[in-house]
Amino acid sequence: MLHRLLITGAAGSIGQALREGLRGDAEVLRLLDTQPLAALPGEEAIQADAADLEAMRAAMRGVDACVHLAAIPHEGPFLELLNPNYISTWCVLEAARLEGCRRVVFASSNHAQGFEPVPPPGTPPSWDHPRPMHPDTYYGVSKVFGEAMGSMFHDKFGLEVACLRIGSFLPKPTTPRNLATWLSPGDCVRLVRACLTAPDLGFRILPGISRNTRRWWHLAEAEALGYDPQDDAEEYVDQLDEAPVGDFQGGTLYTGPETTP
Repeated sequence: MLHRLLITGAAGSIGQALREGLRGDAEVLRLLDTQPLAALPGEEAIQADAADLEAMRAAMRGVDACVHLAAIPHEGPFLELLNPNYISTWCVLEAARLEGCRRVVFASSNHAQGFEPVPPPGTPPSWDHPRPMHPDTYYGVSKVFGEAMGSMFHDKFGLEVACLRIGSFLPKPTTPRNLATWLSPGDCVRLVRACLTAPDLGFRILPGISRNTRRWWHLAEAEALGYDPQDDAEEYVDQLDEAPVGDFQGGTLYTGPETTP
């Protein structure tokens, strides 16, 4: 069991799922967010900005591992994303290095490869090596940046880093695209737990999806770390309206013309 686990962005939807699901995996959950949080027994709450290095150093002291979720979770103008999505990731990794935290799980996104084509139906799941980096947005670029930073911190400083290219974190699938990309809350907890407990993590980029029948990405590398997903979006197929998946893995939401400065 971990002594102290830090979760940044703990007030968000994934943060809330991990807060509940990982409560028994660490003696103390340290929760950081710009929004105030009320600490329950076994928790510590810190209201701070992850893009503030000194605040992150203070939050990282005495921490065994960190799950870095803090970010704007959607597309926006580059300068609006700069601090919450770019600078915060460097601050988390640098604070981990300086304060002796040895493992970081980074919430990346499928939008890091959003302009990869959707494979034809019936194509076996794949996970290319080297994995494609075809971001479809400034948001996706911020995740590529975080993965590159994680790689450098691993190679240069020995930090263990898992980057999870999260598909569609939702209580249940809502679109046909989610039949490939869904990550259930329960499987999200299982995937993060596998990354926190694997004996030899090193540096990894892993797909953040459930065991979906129609998944585009295979799960072999994550399963080798101990990930055992229990959910499949196919269970909800009869509840979904017919709609085009789109040409790109990132979907159609972010692939239109740029409308922000």
